[in-house]
Formats: sequence, C-alpha cells, structure tokens
Amino acid sequence: MFSDLTGQRQGTLLGPPAPQGPVFERVRPSYVNCSERFKLGERTFSRQYAHIYATRLEEMRPTLTQRAQQTWGANVQVKKLFEIEMGEQCCIVGTIFKHMELQPSILREISEEHNLLPQPPRAKYISQSDELILEDELQRIKLEGNIDTQKFVTGSVIAVFGAEKNDGKFMVEGYCTADLPPQPPRKALDTDRFVLLASGLGLGGTSADSLLGLQLLVDMVTGQLGDEGEQSGASLISRVLLAGNLLSQRTQGKDSVNKAKYLTKKTQAGSVEAIRILDEILVQLVASVPVDLMPGEYDPTNYTLPQQPLHRCMFPLSTAYPTLQLVSNPFQAEIDGIRFLGTAGQNVKDICRYSSQDDHLDILENTLRLRHLAPTAPDTLGCYPFYQSDPFILQECPDIYFCGNAPSYQSKHITGADGQEVLLVAIPEFCTTQTACLVNLRNLDCQPISFSAFSGEDQEESEMNVSH
Repeated sequence: MFSDLTGQRQGTLLGPPAPQGPVFERVRPSYVNCSERFKLGERTFSRQYAHIYATRLEEMRPTLTQRAQQTWGANVQVKKLFEIEMGEQCCIVGTIFKHMELQPSILREISEEHNLLPQPPRAKYISQSDELILEDELQRIKLEGNIDTQKFVTGSVIAVFGAEKNDGKFMVEGYCTADLPPQPPRKALDTDRFVLLASGLGLGGTSADSLLGLQLLVDMVTGQLGDEGEQSGASLISRVLLAGNLLSQRTQGKDSVNKAKYLTKKTQAGSVEAIRILDEILVQLVASVPVDLMPGEYDPTNYTLPQQPLHRCMFPLSTAYPTLQLVSNPFQAEIDGIRFLGTAGQNVKDICRYSSQDDHLDILENTLRLRHLAPTAPDTLGCYPFYQSDPFILQECPDIYFCGNAPSYQSKHITGADGQEVLLVAIPEFCTTQTACLVNLRNLDCQPISFSAFSGEDQEESEMNVSH
C-alpha cells in the first residue's frame, strides 16, 4: 500500500478500505519541464515553409563546417554551390532533397485535367529511381557516388566531399553529419529510482484485453498489485510518462484517412467516451505518482508538430491533482537531473515510409547524429511554419532519447565522439503489446514490463521485474 501525494493512505477506489499494512513512501524526484521551445504563441499559417529550410541550414552550417574540417582536414575548402568549379575537390554544406516518383502529391490527386485516381496507401514510397539533390540558399546539384540514396530523407542537413563532374553532377567521395550535440555532465544518483514509459494506450478500441492490461499496470504502479516486496519495488517508480496515442485510431471517424489532415477534426462520440475513460485511469495514477501526458497522432489536439498539450477541461477528475502535467509532443524534461527527450513516434514512422530504414532504434540514432528531431518536416510530416528558428534542431544531447508507438520494445546505448552516452528507447504500443518500459535513472538501464491478459495456458497476470 502507498500513501498518496496528500499524505493520506491510498486504497482502492471502490469497495471497503484496504486492511492495515506497511505503507511505502514513494520517491519524489526533482522535475523541470524543458519543452518551452515547442510551445506555440502566435499561430499564423500565412508564411511560406521555405523559411524553415533556410533557417535550418543557417543554424546548422557552422557545425557542419567544423565537422567537415575535422573529417577531411583543417584545410578542406568549404564552398557554396555557386563557388564550385568543375573537377575541383571541395566540401559543400546543404540540405538534402529526395526526388521520389512514388511520393504522394495532393496536386496529382486533385488534378481534373488528367482525371487521376488517388494513389493507394503504401508502407514505403521509395523506388530505384529516387535521386538525391543537395540545396543551399541559391542553387541545387544532383548527388552521385558514395552516398546511400535510400537511407536519406528530405530535410537532412549534411556536408559532402567530392567534385563536380562534366555533366553537372556532384560525385560524392564522402559525407558527414553534425553528429551528437554536446552533452552536459549527467547527475550521479546513488539509489535506484525508475521512470515508467508507456505509449499507445489506444482507448476507444475494441480490445478488452488492452483495458485489462492497462488496469494491471495502474494497479502495479499505485501499489494495489503484488506482495509487499513488489509494492516496495514499485514505490521506486518516481514518475510515469505516457507518450501519445492515448486514443485509438477507431475514434477518428471513417473519413479521417482520406481528408486533408489540416482540416478541423469533427468530435466523434467514441473519442468523448475514450477521454472519459482516460480521465478515470489518470485519476488513479496521479493520486499516487506524477504523470506526464503527451498527445499523439490520434489525440484531440493540433495535428501538426509540435503538438500542443491536451486541454485541461477534458480531464475534470485528474486535473484536480497538481501531479498531472499536460505536456507537448515533442517533450523534453529533466527528471532528477536526467535529460529526457522524445516524441510520440510520428517522426520515426515518417522516416520509415520515405527511406529504406525500418529499425526504430537506428532511426532514433540517425536523427540524433543529424541533430534534428524531424528532418522530414515540413515536406512529408506536418509542422508549424517556423521562420526565425527551427525548434527541432538539437542543441544539447539528451541522456534518454525515446519514441512512442513502436511495434515492439527496443533499447540500446550509444556513445558519441566526445564521450556522450545516450539510452535510446522504442516504447511499444501498449494496446497491442501490453508492454511498458522501466528506466533506472541511476544507471540508465531499461527493461520491458509486460502485462498479459488471461489467455493461453499459463494465464499470467503480469511479468514484473522491479528491483531495488
């Protein structure tokens, strides 16, 4: 049994009071929300999206120039496209544009002149005819040679080394990215304490097993599940982070796939009921542990990145507790001095569609080495038309970098050239996997925690491994 955050002993929400027993005090971490750059003040869509590409290149050019000199020598010539001469070896810093024949085009779909049918949805839009083009402020040039066309996506800022050929194409001998940004020293913790990461609750769907697994998760976190040893271990969970897609895609309406995403969504009866269920689940959690609530692709907020926090009026029960934090997507915070950064997964899924990359951890690592959260925004991923700065550029390296709504759980540690150490976590979709993640802030170890339904021969309630 846990004491709640008001100091009162917490029992179940229904039924008689719980019997007397030991009361475990939950650890209380320090917390700083660092997502201010993802908050939108003035909202105007009258500006052109070209500004965000120009700003991205301008901000990242000094870093790429320095990386080029480290890679190919301090005397390497870093030129702009209008300065290069045919046959001369040099380095160019620019933004990748990937020409793709299969990329969906709204102009082709609404063309009355050709009477074209809409393209069918595809898992991937890559083909052998794709081409890479490098752009700077004034010109563009096609890239050939030692560069993997299918790996890159539009919007990536890189430095390439080579020479222009007679046919006007640039023969690439090598390329480099900005690599991992600087990382401040990590705070040392002398005791175990955990943050639980979950995403893709999918409320409003059709699976009863999903609701059962979710209730088991809530009962475990709040101390209603397991013996005294498990309750003592669960008391070390200092915070819960729910990373998007709290609602199921079924709550979106039948025509949401075919209509333009920027159109105002109609309120569906299913989404209203799903939000009510979410509020009842949250009130159980926030009475015992602080919770960060991120929106996702199917949740009732703006569709374009950065998604703004869900409105408090949707949660009349849980917003009475100060422990509920409604946060943006992407989200950045410091929990006990450990820097978290991540998204609900839209950026990773979009890169999957428009490149040969499939592994979520590889994509996370590549975006970190590109120093950009969402390189495909605004080309194929909707985002706000920023023009003074690009908030998706990574200025410092996180300790934990995550994405939500992955098909399965994955995690790994990577290191940078300057000693940066980062834990990458792909948080699985809970409604299909019944799995969440526990991250130990002391040593950045991560482990899955699964809650299986009462199906199969073993009929296990849950599989938990929360250690002191």
